Amino acid sequence: MAYTLLTRSYCHLCDEMQRDLLPYVAAMGPLEVVDVDATPELEERFGELVPVLLRDGVEVCHYVLDRSALETSLEEPSGSA
Repeated sequence: MAYTLLTRSYCHLCDEMQRDLLPYVAAMGPLEVVDVDATPELEERFGELVPVLLRDGVEVCHYVLDRSALETSLEEPSGSA
């Protein structure tokens, strides 16, 4: 399973979600942080929805960390998210 956090550089909610994810990193594995403004396709798709946490390309939550949704995704076998 691979987790990706979509952010932008001037987004305080992005900073907060990245900080709130720290206790989960050991269970999640490597967290890829991607600036949506660096990729036109991501910027077009997610626009103002950031931050967005994805697991294997599927949205887990956006704006703020939904701990329940993250914990549920951590319990699901890889490939079923």
